[in-house]
Amino acid sequence: MPANSYSPDPPGVPARRAALRLLDAVLRQGLPLESALDRATAGIDRADDRALARAIAAETLRRLPDLDALIDSATARPLPEDAKARFALRIALVQTLALGTPSHAAIATVLPLVEGGPRKLVHGVFGTLSRRGDALPEIPTLPDATAIRWHAAWGDDGIEGAEHAIAVPPPLDLTLADPERTGEWAEALGGESLMPGHVRLPGGHVPEMPGFDDGAWWVQDLAASLPARLIGTGTGTALDICAAPGGKTMQLAAAGWAVTALDNSPTRLERLADNLARTKLTAEIVTADALLWKPAEPADAVLLDAPCSATGIFRRHPDVLYRVRPSIISEMAALQERLFARAADWVKPGGTLVYATCSLEPAEGEDQLRRFLSVRSDYRIDPVRQDELPAGLAPHADGYLRTLPGMLAEVGGLDGFFMVRLIRAA
Repeated sequence: MPANSYSPDPPGVPARRAALRLLDAVLRQGLPLESALDRATAGIDRADDRALARAIAAETLRRLPDLDALIDSATARPLPEDAKARFALRIALVQTLALGTPSHAAIATVLPLVEGGPRKLVHGVFGTLSRRGDALPEIPTLPDATAIRWHAAWGDDGIEGAEHAIAVPPPLDLTLADPERTGEWAEALGGESLMPGHVRLPGGHVPEMPGFDDGAWWVQDLAASLPARLIGTGTGTALDICAAPGGKTMQLAAAGWAVTALDNSPTRLERLADNLARTKLTAEIVTADALLWKPAEPADAVLLDAPCSATGIFRRHPDVLYRVRPSIISEMAALQERLFARAADWVKPGGTLVYATCSLEPAEGEDQLRRFLSVRSDYRIDPVRQDELPAGLAPHADGYLRTLPGMLAEVGGLDGFFMVRLIRAA
């Protein structure tokens, strides 16, 4: 902060105030954590403080049911869900119980967020819990609404896998531009490879890692890399619908395809263009709405990684556990159905269509496939093969692939995805 600037908050408080704004944006306004970040941290100059605000908010969302259970155990009657005292206690407790912040620093930087009587309440409840020595469970509890929905779809194993998955930071997955160099890059980066063209690391500061400036790889969750792998190598034309930020486009370009990358977000397409420039790969970039645009001619391969609820990426984006409701899932499923139908018309006879979503909701995966096949007799499933997947994953008996929390847990897990490869009749 410049020497001549003025903040009414003591040091350390602005980051906690920003964390409170982030939690309010997610829990009360239903906004995605990342889209609320800039506004919530406005006026905070230090990148470390902005990162701290996000870390506090994200960890609070991972641990919210358990934090609230602790708070409720130390009050005569439950605090309202939207009470600022509850928000402040969540922030103070998650710092001491999950992020390693000393108790005195956690409470001192949180008390300025509340005024009057609630401040005394926050101090008292925090003191009670500190003296009792309460701790958070090793494995977090999912919020009730999400647990009920996912249990109906995936059973006890699905819930257990999700709770274990959110308990630890996810690994950093890299997709290599040249799969032939997998062993070389795994050794250079100190990681492990789960399949050709992939390296997994525990983490790292990406821009400073070997190979980043040279464009030898890009960050992409292992599950997110599988839809483009289902298209494989080729020399024809490929259309990547909803392409930004570009991982799939780069995969297709590196596999030899002449790629058209379509997205309706100019900002996200700028990032895609930057990624292409860094990796020295090429693609035609089109800024347009896929519901209004259409290609001049059909493509040999079309990849539709459709907009969705994104519940499959809850490990990195825990806000989806709270802001995604049945109404949002239904809305996204309706959009996917329209996009699926349009994408199918853009595939040449005999060509390939891959449909995918990063969702754990059957309405955005299995149900979409059944509906599509019921009205499109010109398409058939081209079953995913075992040799196209990392060890430990297996395609469904019906030929599609569903990744779930708990899969590959012994090597760091992966995001929840649905994907299917379809062939259009010649």
